[in-house]
Amino acid sequence: MSSSPVANLDRCWRSLDELLGGLSAEQWATPSLCPGWTVRDVATHLCAVEYMMSGEVPGSFTESIPFHKVAEWTNDSAVLDDTQFLDRYRAVIAARRDELHGITESELALPSLSPVGPGTYGRFLCVRVFDFWVHEQDIRIPLHMPGHEAGPAAEMAIDEIERSLPYIVGKKVGLPDGMSITIEIDGPVERAMHVAVQGRAGLVDRLDAPDVVLHVDSTTFALLACGRVDPQESIDDGRISWTGDVKWGESAARNLAFTM
Repeated sequence: MSSSPVANLDRCWRSLDELLGGLSAEQWATPSLCPGWTVRDVATHLCAVEYMMSGEVPGSFTESIPFHKVAEWTNDSAVLDDTQFLDRYRAVIAARRDELHGITESELALPSLSPVGPGTYGRFLCVRVFDFWVHEQDIRIPLHMPGHEAGPAAEMAIDEIERSLPYIVGKKVGLPDGMSITIEIDGPVERAMHVAVQGRAGLVDRLDAPDVVLHVDSTTFALLACGRVDPQESIDDGRISWTGDVKWGESAARNLAFTM
């Protein structure tokens, strides 16, 4: 795991606060990379989930997650102007920061449902880091305000995608039994991820001779995996390329999306 989820959430909160604090009315209304959502819609979504988690002690979400609170916060915030909205957003994040200050490892280990299924409260927070980091890029890219593409929070977001690579390779790409693939992301986050299909697709520590090697920068990789950008555009401009088996390299480049 890349640093702690609490520290990484705080990194995301601080980076996004700095970004949102300087936006004009036109920028708040700019379409994000998330289909159908403006910049403000993305910020609303992120804050509404934090509002949902506010006041709920670790271990509360063992039978259900109170998603109705997300709708409540979203509806209540819709009537606010941008300045009022930002103030309300900041109040929720400040409350969450206070709640998580001093949280213990034993509390992070408590069982909890999460958007990716049963796990621990700490696992839920890791998913929150992923959500914040990806959505921050959803905002930054159309605003032409790049930033926060590297560092521990970005590493943790890529961790979430790496966990899903067996599903992506096995089900979305459809790599045949007996074949293998390495995905090399070459910055700002740098790592090599390896999947071999041996009856079923699974992560492996290394591959000496993968059938396919994808080359892609980490931000493009994340955006492709989240269905945010057109694979053809990324292929055409060279942001993603491959060596080895041509057919399966192209299939992998075009079929990384596992979530939206």
